[in-house]
Amino acid sequence: MRKIPVYTHPAAGWPALISSTRKLMDYKAFMRGSVSVLHSNQPKGGFDCPGCAWPDHKTHKAIDVCENGIKVIASETMNQRADAAFFARHSVTELQSWSGYELEHSGRLSEPLYYDAAQDRYVAISWQAAYERIADVLKNLDSPDEALFYTSGRVTNEPAFMFQLFVRCFGTNNLPDCSNMCHEPTSVMLGKQLGVGKATVVLEDFEQAKLIMLFGQNPATNHPRMLEMLAHAHKKGCRIISINPMREQGLSKFRNPQKPTHMAAGQSDEMVDEVIQIQIGGDVALLTGLAKWLVENDKIDSNFITTHTSGFDDLKQWLVAQSWQDIELGSGITQADIINLAKLVADSPATICTWGMGITQHVQGEDNVAMITNLLLLMGMIGINGAGASPVRGHSNVQGDRTMGIHERPKQSLLDSLERVFKRPMPQENGLDVIAGAKALMQGKLKAFISMGGNYAVAAPDKSAIQTALTTTQLNVFVATKLNETMLYPGANNLILPCIGRTERVITAKGEQFATIEDSMCQIVPTQGRLKPISDDLKSEAQIVADMATYVLGPDSSIPWQTMGSDFDIIRNYIARAIDGFENFNERIRESERGFHLYHPARHRVWNTDSGKAQFEVPQYPITYVAAQMVETSADYHSNGTSDNFKDKNIEKSTEQRVWQLTSVRSHDQFNTMIFGHQDRYRQTNRRDVLFMHPDEIKRLGWQKGDSVMVSRQDSQDERRTLGPLILTEMDIAANAVATYYPECNDLIDLDSHAPDSRTPAYKSITVVLQRVNEGGQLMSYNNG
Repeated sequence: MRKIPVYTHPAAGWPALISSTRKLMDYKAFMRGSVSVLHSNQPKGGFDCPGCAWPDHKTHKAIDVCENGIKVIASETMNQRADAAFFARHSVTELQSWSGYELEHSGRLSEPLYYDAAQDRYVAISWQAAYERIADVLKNLDSPDEALFYTSGRVTNEPAFMFQLFVRCFGTNNLPDCSNMCHEPTSVMLGKQLGVGKATVVLEDFEQAKLIMLFGQNPATNHPRMLEMLAHAHKKGCRIISINPMREQGLSKFRNPQKPTHMAAGQSDEMVDEVIQIQIGGDVALLTGLAKWLVENDKIDSNFITTHTSGFDDLKQWLVAQSWQDIELGSGITQADIINLAKLVADSPATICTWGMGITQHVQGEDNVAMITNLLLLMGMIGINGAGASPVRGHSNVQGDRTMGIHERPKQSLLDSLERVFKRPMPQENGLDVIAGAKALMQGKLKAFISMGGNYAVAAPDKSAIQTALTTTQLNVFVATKLNETMLYPGANNLILPCIGRTERVITAKGEQFATIEDSMCQIVPTQGRLKPISDDLKSEAQIVADMATYVLGPDSSIPWQTMGSDFDIIRNYIARAIDGFENFNERIRESERGFHLYHPARHRVWNTDSGKAQFEVPQYPITYVAAQMVETSADYHSNGTSDNFKDKNIEKSTEQRVWQLTSVRSHDQFNTMIFGHQDRYRQTNRRDVLFMHPDEIKRLGWQKGDSVMVSRQDSQDERRTLGPLILTEMDIAANAVATYYPECNDLIDLDSHAPDSRTPAYKSITVVLQRVNEGGQLMSYNNG
């Protein structure tokens, strides 16, 4: 095997501090940003970091923020403004050619703006005039369902509750949010199997766990504060296994910036004991092998299964029918290695399974979550200390937004509760999610698009088609802190409404306000910015929602929108009455510096499921599903040379009958669609137009590092999609697998490639064909060697 160049330093440490400092300087936010860093995730008036949703430490720390968090803070606290003067210098057509990195660094949005088509520029507009334009369009739609109301996971609980209430009072459940594109399979399957679609663990469980299995996640890049807990658990004797097609170097060792011995003496903590490099999409097959061995060798918790579960016999019958040949084919892991891991599971008295979007963003994402939950149920690992299910969310309040009612498919109990509290009917029909909303936009069925944060077109599949569709609407509204690509494809009316950021103070006629968020482990915590807002023209998200509701629904509405906008305690009082688990909200959020934990029935072995018990689920897709997709595409592509589907005059016939499974990854210098820079320290590249492949595979093809490669696939509508050319880069990744960066790869994915129920797009598992580009720009065939 060829030696792979790897990042040899521990995660975090001095490189993280240097990178963070440089980013504060890059954003010209050193003073504002540094002050905010000191208050990030702090009790008593601190704000919750707008980065990931990893829980805060229970004990006080002088600095409690990671490199990723500092970059997000730097982005928000920059002094430069994207105001009317900025847009006077740059037309929208020009800005369409800017990269995500350039737009991210353009400045803070600091005044309300309206797109003037005659000038091809955004120009200043008064708040009143902006609201009047919004009301004029929304009130004249043929149906409320002609509007789509999207929400980003950075929106805090109070404005999120107001937003869903406003939208439902307007008359629609068209309330998609970024959950649709990330952890929806988690919410769907945990809800079905355990009764609540959230983590069953709390942070303290990681201190008591004896085995932690990390599925499809890269904490060093996406939620670095998790590294400290992993290192702590490992030091206490917990065995940690990473299951991932890519060997992520940030998981090997951790140099904690909080420890003087680490920073001064060069010490570091070990983390992961073993990396199991499954093939992309092989999680169900691996988990099937684990469960099969445990069941067939009677290594399961029969008492728990009998007392607390339903559906075991069906799962057992299915497991017995699965062959080890298929399990190996589907996972890319040998039977012997799977059995060795199964023995670790059998011997562990306390096991946590934790996962990220490497599990959920597949066509078979729901099966992935179901099999993880099945494994925990087989071993009785729900409802005991040191064990359970731990999905790790990305955006800081994506879970809280769902809890507050941001959902296109609301539970009847929520609608009934809202009707009881607010004395008005709520729409009963399910609304549009991200996928259905994008299709409706493209089909001309939507006349208005309103976004509370986020970068909808770029985060979703089919970016170019969505951007084009946005130009056909009567109204697009963006409540945001920063400029992004989705805002640059205006319809008849395009408005940007700038809001106060998480790091900034909200002061109203009722005094200084604080908001709340919900982290990945169901903890409700307060958040209160400390900085003066970058502009006097900014409004809080809650006030913007209150104003829109007042103009659209009328000032005589029985709901006191303006009172809520100026007094967040009033919002919380309504939440306490309408949302289960938030009784005495105002009192409880003030009782503890770190807030309170929402009651989770499954932690107490109470199962709010259809059967009244925890539910085993049999996977919907064959465990060889991904392998079959590759075989099918290979046959299509290589039948008699090159098939008509992939025919290109520059493609030579080939006898190499191989296709590839592509996964999207995020670099160490981005947060979701926010591109902070181009340096991916752990993967040792400083550009984004790269294609990661194992060096042995590169050699087998007769290619070389640095070659230019085109990536293509046939979508569900038999349309050919291409990406590239990309620069071939070495990475320790499983055979048959390649990776490239999100969101640049999103146009490879069509809107029909998604999980069946949760409808989450398959960003992490796309069957593709690769072709090398020669110096003359022509595509070349595979070599036989």
